Parts: sequence; C-alpha cells; structure tokens
Amino acid sequence: MGWAADEFSEVNLGDKRLDSRLIKVCDSLSEAPESSINQACKDWHETKAAYRFFQNTNVNTEDIMNAHYVKTAARAESHPTILAIQDTSFFVYTNHPKTKGLGKLFMTTRQNNKKTFTNGLMMHTCFAVTVEGMPLGLLYQKIVTRKIHQENEAVSGNNIQHIPVEKKESYRWIETLKATSKASNKCRVVTVCDRECDFYDFFKAAHKSEAYVLVRASKNRIINKSSRYAQKDSIKLWDHIASIPLAGSYTVEISAVKQTKSNKGRTARKGQMDIKFGTFEMNPPHKHLEHKAEVLPDIQMYAIHALERNPPEGEAPVEWMLLSNLPVTTLEEACDIVYWYSLRWRIEMYFKVLKSGFRVESCRLGTVDRLMRYLNVMSIVAWRLFMITLIARTNPSLSCSLFLSEQEWKVLAVKLSRTTSPPDVAPTISEAVIWIARLGGYLARKSDGPPGTLALWKGWKRLTDLTEGWSLANQL
Repeated sequence: MGWAADEFSEVNLGDKRLDSRLIKVCDSLSEAPESSINQACKDWHETKAAYRFFQNTNVNTEDIMNAHYVKTAARAESHPTILAIQDTSFFVYTNHPKTKGLGKLFMTTRQNNKKTFTNGLMMHTCFAVTVEGMPLGLLYQKIVTRKIHQENEAVSGNNIQHIPVEKKESYRWIETLKATSKASNKCRVVTVCDRECDFYDFFKAAHKSEAYVLVRASKNRIINKSSRYAQKDSIKLWDHIASIPLAGSYTVEISAVKQTKSNKGRTARKGQMDIKFGTFEMNPPHKHLEHKAEVLPDIQMYAIHALERNPPEGEAPVEWMLLSNLPVTTLEEACDIVYWYSLRWRIEMYFKVLKSGFRVESCRLGTVDRLMRYLNVMSIVAWRLFMITLIARTNPSLSCSLFLSEQEWKVLAVKLSRTTSPPDVAPTISEAVIWIARLGGYLARKSDGPPGTLALWKGWKRLTDLTEGWSLANQL
C-alpha cells in the first residue's frame, strides 16, 4: 500500500468513497508538494473531485485527524520517551478578500498610517518527535478563527487576573496538554513549550494530571515563598540559580534565527553551554482568581540554566532558563533537558515546510471550513515529507524501500548512478535522499552540508515525473 493508504487504513468518514478520495488527495499533494491543487492533480476530473472533497460538509476534520493521531501514538510505542512539542502558527490570508469567515489575527499599520487587521487562521499544533529528533506525526491540532477584543473591551493590566483561565486564549496550551499527555501508555510523553507557555495554570494542570513538561522561562518570578503574601527573604529565580555552582558544560546545536525589526537574529552553530541546575518551589500568583475557591498548590520544579560560553563576535550569547517537573539531579539529566529543548526547533521547521514549501497561504478555497479541511490534510502530508527529509540524518542505514516504491528507487538508481540496469537491492535511505536532492539541484560536494528541504521538494517532483515516464514507456 502507498503511505496514505496505510496512514488512513482505519479512517471512517461515513462513506467509503470519501475514505478513498482522502487517500488519493494525499497521494497527489505529496507528489507535488509546492504545487496548487490544480497542478498537483493529474486531470480535470481529479481536480474537481479534490475540490468537492474539501467543500463536502459531511467530511469531518476530526475523523481525519483522529485516524492520524492513532497512527502517531502507535509509532511512539517503540520509544521509551517522546517529546510532544507545542507551538502556535498564524496563516495569513489578507490578500484573499473573497474568502469568507476569516478571523482577525493582529493589527498592522500601513504606509498611510491607517491601522487595519490581518486576516487569517490560527493553528495550534502538538508535534511528536523522538529524543533523536525524528518526527512521528501530530498528536493534536486545533485551527481557529481568532477573535481580537475591541479597544473598549481590551483585556490588560490588573483585570486579566479576574478572567478564568478557560476563557483566555492561553488555555490552548492546557487543552493540548490534557489531550496529549497520555497519548501512549507504553512510553513517557514530555511536553515541550516555548516562553509563551510559562504561566502557573499550565504547570498546575501538569501537576494535577501527573504529566511531564519542559518550558522555557519568560519571567524572573519570585520563588520559594513561605506564604501567599510573603515578601521578607524572598528570592527571584535567576538570583537563585546564580547562587548555585557551575555543574559542567554541554555542546548543543543552535539553530539560526532570521533577523527582523525586533530581533537581531543569530547564525546556526554548535554552542558550548555552561550548565547549572537546581530545585525550587513555584508559588501561585497572589492575585490568582481561584484563591477563593481552593488552596492552590506550591509546585516542586527543577530549573536548568544554559548559557553559551563563547558566542560569535557581534552576537549575544544564547541563554535558556528551562523549567521542568522531571527530576534533574545529575549533569547528565540536565544535559538531556537542554538537548530536548533544542529539538523544539523541529516544529518551527515543520511550520516552514507548510508555509514556504507547500505554500498553503496561497490556497484560495472560498470559505474558512474548506480552508480548515485543506490545512489539516496538508499538515499530515507535510509531516511525511519532513520525516523523510530528516530520517537520512537519524537512521541513514534504513532501506529506502520503506518510503519509496520499487519503481521509484529503481528509476532513481538508474538516473543518478548512470547505469543501464537498476540494482537488485534497494539503496539506503541516506543514498536515496542524496539522489533525490541532486535531482533538485543539490551538488553533494564534500564541503556541502546535508540537503535542505527546498532541494528535496524539487527533486521529489522530478522523481515523480521520471517514474511516470518510466511507466508509460513500459506500457508502450
């Protein structure tokens, strides 16, 4: 079976014809990742069927995603620990004025100083990866039309403390934690989040459900308070960690960050990080709304501080203050935490695959419901291509026959090895990925790094065309 037939072998959309159409749509879109729906489909009949699929109100997106979640959890069972990485991305459709039902994402100022809203959708995703960095799939995803409060209804300052967490936009982090913390009973699930998730209610939810979390700190909070209003002898988190002796150092891959108006950016590099770690008590905010209804717990947490020792000239050192409820009592355990957090960048790369590679923001489906179905299906297709991109780095000796059909890898071998007959045994996934990237313009010189996603996208499309030509030639 093809990958889509295997991935959706248990899907039930209420009609076998819809199940079959979902598989065909996924196969078509994965063969031409940067193409529109029209270009990815082979003819007008297939194109029309794909549009009807996304327009069909009987197609329940939750049924599609649940079938994928089950497969992701099954892939996770063979790993002792997996990372459930949460993050939010915004998909902008401001240039599609005819699309109905879009939400207001954020306010922008145009050249004429006129303020206007950016239209689009907000996607919150939980992406499962192994501790080696291999993407396993999605564990949870929710796409919503964001609602922005008007100026006269603005929620800021002290009055935000009087809003229940369930009614705040930040509740999406807790909702996703509850949905994914027990994704698999056969492995340990560690939820990894960036600074936006650093708020007490999230850690309280993890404490209550006995879920493991790893979050980068955003605030230098007061810790270890003896009572709710205690101020005497209070200490802040950074000062507490600064008083702890250096435990050692650890070298980690630091990803590049693009320079923006508000961010100086940084280059990709291997950074040597000085490591400190210690335990502390996280106390509830003294103005928390739920103080009247219950006794809010002090939560036992571990802090791991990583500071880059010798950053490149002109760049600020990378500094991470990481908070976790996983026991961290040795340098080795602290280094594991730092490495796991460095893998959080996988979800940023995944969003880049969706936006830059699949160009989902160019899709012109006329309504929000259709766009949501499309984005969810494309999310699964994007995961598969992203996985193939990375598997050559993490499991290079695997046979490429796990991901390519016999016809595909034989065409690839004949084309790139310049032989008249294909080999009897399938090459490794590492060799196949290099060959596919070479079809997309990758030079494969000794000084070149591993192939990037763009070269693989281009090579993948060329391989599809070559394989189709091979099939037609054999038929003739």
